[in-house]
Amino acid sequence: MKVGITLPQFQDDAELALEVARLAEAAGLDGVFVFDHLWPIGRPDRPALHGPTLLAALAAETGRVAVGTLVARVGLVPDAVLVHQFATVQRIAGDRLVAGLGIGDQLSRPENEAYGVRFAPVEERRAALTGVCRSLRGIGVTTWIGGKSQVTTAIAQMEADAVNRWQSRAEEVAGEVARGTEVTWGGQIDVAGGEETDVARLLRELARAGASWAVLSPVTGDWKAALRTIVGATTNYAR
Repeated sequence: MKVGITLPQFQDDAELALEVARLAEAAGLDGVFVFDHLWPIGRPDRPALHGPTLLAALAAETGRVAVGTLVARVGLVPDAVLVHQFATVQRIAGDRLVAGLGIGDQLSRPENEAYGVRFAPVEERRAALTGVCRSLRGIGVTTWIGGKSQVTTAIAQMEADAVNRWQSRAEEVAGEVARGTEVTWGGQIDVAGGEETDVARLLRELARAGASWAVLSPVTGDWKAALRTIVGATTNYAR
């Protein structure tokens, strides 16, 4: 199972995110990932680095790790623009690029509305998701579709390389894998205490469930310490 980390994105300056990405690559992690939000969910008063721009910078600043989104959602920009953004990053990252895609939900809807961007009905967003995924796979970009509903999972099975499950339990991952779906996992972890044991246990459970990736999103103010904890847990989880 490959292990990745999300980056410190909800701030004004990109340097810490780039530094953590470089350190993650040097430490042997498999991927670095960004969100696609205009602000932290529920906190419009806080900043957020622009996901596609940060993704391109990560592609240029790294040379081995996968770089990707969790997740870029359709409807925030026109579909053709979304595809073009990924195609541009692909020119830098090559086959290291992972396009995590989604349709958004009621938690992300206020971001659209705050900027006057229409939040389309769910069926329209699903159709857009299908089209974007087909376009990206057509140019050789690895795609994950994030979501838990049966309809979204069915789209992922038909159109994407994997379904990404956010905060799903290991047994849910195992059930989906048993049905023949490649599953990648993403979710928050609390590493404030610097303990590797719980992180290693989570990774062990996900690996046994058959997840192909675990992308960890630290809940912390000390990102370098969080990275050290994740690297230690990654080294030890198979024991």
